[in-house]
Amino acid sequence: MEAEFWHGKWEREEIAFHLAQANPLLTQYLESLQLATGARVFLPLCGKSLDIHWLRQGGYRLVGIDLSEIAIRALFDELQLQPVITQHAGLLQFSAAGIDMFVGDFFSLDAALLGTVDAVYDRAALVALPPAMRTAYSQHLQALSHQAAQLLITYEYEQTLADGPPFAVLASEVQQHYAQHYQLSHLTRVAVAGGIKGKAPATESVWLLQPHK
Repeated sequence: MEAEFWHGKWEREEIAFHLAQANPLLTQYLESLQLATGARVFLPLCGKSLDIHWLRQGGYRLVGIDLSEIAIRALFDELQLQPVITQHAGLLQFSAAGIDMFVGDFFSLDAALLGTVDAVYDRAALVALPPAMRTAYSQHLQALSHQAAQLLITYEYEQTLADGPPFAVLASEVQQHYAQHYQLSHLTRVAVAGGIKGKAPATESVWLLQPHK
């Protein structure tokens, strides 16, 4: 998916993917990660998700990345935080107490700049990418996070009935990307109300990815 696609979405405020509340699947299943208060959670391709607000209220430290500076500036406005902005090669970093957000290409972020993370929460990253990009994404994510545990949300539907994003990511593909380094647990599957874009009946799955010991 070209960067211009996402920049255009934010510029035109075509952000139906932005939920009006914290994702119920996050609030229900975050405890499966068994995180200590103050743990640092990485949210790739996070936008200005209200999941960030909910996690911050729970006492977690947060780090994320998104292509859109509009989204990240809006996030800090909504959090009523005044960030310190730092320029890195190809990236901007917005930082305030307990929260670091990067603006730029996910593949330009390296592990040293990201810093240590205790877990990854991927609600809108893997499913936002077309098939040709997902292997590179999953490999880079594992390298960035040093294979930290993940809570991953995916969609399953007949891809020919609706255009992504969000794209359909079947269980077999989750296995393909992550089974080598993680024990995968399929925590739940729920129906998506209205399907995908009103065109395709769909289900939403929650996966727990725990690194092999």
